[in-house]
Amino acid sequence: MFEGFALQMIELPEATLRVRHGGSGPPALLLHGHPRTHATWHRVAPLLAAEHTVVCPDLRGFGRSSKPADTPDHAGSSKRAKARDCVALMQRLGFDRFAIVGHDRGAYTAFRAAMDHPDRISHLAVLDAVPILEALERCDARFAQAWWHWFFFGQKSKPERAILADPDAWYSATAEQMGAEAYADYREAIHDPETVHGMIEDYRAGLGIDREHDAEDRRAGRRIECPTLALWSQRDDLEELYGDVLAVWRPWARDLTGHGLDCGHHMAEEVPEALADALRRFLKG
Repeated sequence: MFEGFALQMIELPEATLRVRHGGSGPPALLLHGHPRTHATWHRVAPLLAAEHTVVCPDLRGFGRSSKPADTPDHAGSSKRAKARDCVALMQRLGFDRFAIVGHDRGAYTAFRAAMDHPDRISHLAVLDAVPILEALERCDARFAQAWWHWFFFGQKSKPERAILADPDAWYSATAEQMGAEAYADYREAIHDPETVHGMIEDYRAGLGIDREHDAEDRRAGRRIECPTLALWSQRDDLEELYGDVLAVWRPWARDLTGHGLDCGHHMAEEVPEALADALRRFLKG
């Protein structure tokens, strides 16, 4: 897994992140979603590494990266805080400007990095996500039924107790789907109480402080300045919920392209070649 990549624990001003990095060329930072670790990219990263320096961290709160201190507003788990980690990490590796790709919860951090640090982000790719503010404002019975976990995870203590009672039953990934090494890494994460809490705090931040940050941007008229690619899984529910996914993103991005991929939610594991090809073409453009 990740042949030719370095694996490091990198201490940053606000967090210590576990990071894989390798390849050469223009830098691309790949951010995982819930409940994954950076290992979800193990089939995509080598395909990009021939043309790019590829960096794959565990986000703070996830995997083996450090866990932020709890605060009433969940600011340490906010996407703004995680975006600061992204900028600091890439600076530590020698890159002042870089492309950023985020899947699922990682897409919210990638989006926030592009909004908060437009001088640092050359390209933004968001996979299987729309802005948190858009999702919450468009919430209806279909969303509540399909994405009920957003609101359950927002409750105090109960989500962690439910998950840790039987993590393998709660999360249904398999070694066949993920690959044996990536699956072992994922299982270590979902069985660790501190990591489960860190992952759930990401959702608590989403319902509060992250939503507020999105709303502040809208009021100020801020938009994503760099080229933006939105990709979504055609066998997941983004099209069912929103119809035209690009129409949801268009008010937020000045230069937007995108399309669906024939796969389920975990596209990096299911269709790595198609995903890598879409990212390569976008990053060249």
